[in-house]
Amino acid sequence: MSDFVEQCRQEWKRLGVPGPLAEEMATDLTTDLREAEAEGLSIEELLGSSAFDPQSFAASWASERGIIPVTPTNAETRRRPVALVAFTVVAAITVLVAALLLVTGEPKVSLVATRASTHPLLLHPFPGTGTGPVIRRTTVSASAAAPIEWVLLFVALVALGFAALLWSGSLPPRAPRPAGG
Repeated sequence: MSDFVEQCRQEWKRLGVPGPLAEEMATDLTTDLREAEAEGLSIEELLGSSAFDPQSFAASWASERGIIPVTPTNAETRRRPVALVAFTVVAAITVLVAALLLVTGEPKVSLVATRASTHPLLLHPFPGTGTGPVIRRTTVSASAAAPIEWVLLFVALVALGFAALLWSGSLPPRAPRPAGG
């Protein structure tokens, strides 16, 4: 019995449980084990399969009390990386598309202005030739989506930076969920 409690103490110390809280939990556990023994129950009957794994028992008890963060379930750990991979891929593709559109300048818009000259000397420079007015054409081309592409590139780069933070683990951990919720 005291060996089980001592192994729990060591696990709480390893997990960073503050000393007074670890001591309080060890006292409670010792009391519960003594009461069970006085009633004729073995440690296995009281704790079930946890009696054979004091480290897991100590960790789960500390997380249930909110002293250490709750470890995510298998479903959460599998889902989070898939979502993170998808987010990173979408951000990277968006950066590439926006950069490619900016470099190529597509789509292009052309503005054509046509103007006929009405200068009297240019209308009929030589009598009888039948030439009409001189037509001048001015064409201006520009990229129609450049402002949108710059905004898209900026947003995609911010998203890619956020994904890099998530991959590096630099963000603070989430708050533990309340028990039963």
